[in-house]
Parts: sequence; structure tokens; C-alpha cells
Amino acid sequence: MPSSKKRILIADSHPTMTASVRLLLGDLFDITVMVADVQSLSDAMVRSDFDLVIADLSMPRISNENVVHLVKRLRPSLRLIVLSAHDDPAVIGACWSGGANGIVLKREAVNDLVPAVEAVLRGDSYISPALQKVTA
Repeated sequence: MPSSKKRILIADSHPTMTASVRLLLGDLFDITVMVADVQSLSDAMVRSDFDLVIADLSMPRISNENVVHLVKRLRPSLRLIVLSAHDDPAVIGACWSGGANGIVLKREAVNDLVPAVEAVLRGDSYISPALQKVTA
């Protein structure tokens, strides 16, 4: 019987963060693939179908293209949540304008990631409450 859980791709260059996200979401969603670099993210997106990508904004790049632009270029309709250590309004604005559907501060992920995934999968957007104060 096929799983009714949504398929999620996690991309973060920090193994501890990737493992933490998997632990946090694993019982609720189907964590299909975990990758640690931009090339692996690109390859996984081409090879498999996902409902959502959760990606670290600060992953090492292979070009000037950030992770938001990469995901949206390869799969424009794919839902994307950005994990970020940055709370700079310019960085957050660039994520939104690039097409991110959600932005979660890494330091708030334990509280914010499940609601962010639920919101984004139902078609809404999500921003960590701590970021709402910065961007207001």
C-alpha cells in the first residue's frame, strides 16, 4: 500500500541539522532524500518527485545562484521552505522574491518547522514569528 505521507527532500550541508530535521519530521512526513550539497540537491530534484524541499540558504554554491533560485529554476511549482541562520531583512526579502514558500530560522526550527511544513503543504506561506518582527 503506497504511503500517503508527503515526500520531502532535506538539503543542508550540516549533518547534525539534517539529522535533527529528519528526527523532527520523520514520523509525520516521508523524508525521502537527504543531501548535503547543491549538486546533490540538483541531482535529486531531477531524479525524483517531491512535494516539498527544505533547504539551507547557506549551502555552498557551485555558481552565483542561491538555493531558492536553483529550486525554482529546476521545478518552479515545487514548494520550498528555506532554513536560514540569517535574520537580515534583505536576505529574507530576497528569499520571498525568489519564490520561497516558507522561511524558518534555524534557531527556531524545533518550534517552527512542523507548522511551516503543514502550512506550505496546504498551499499557504510561513515565516518564523521571530522573523515577522524583523521584517515588519
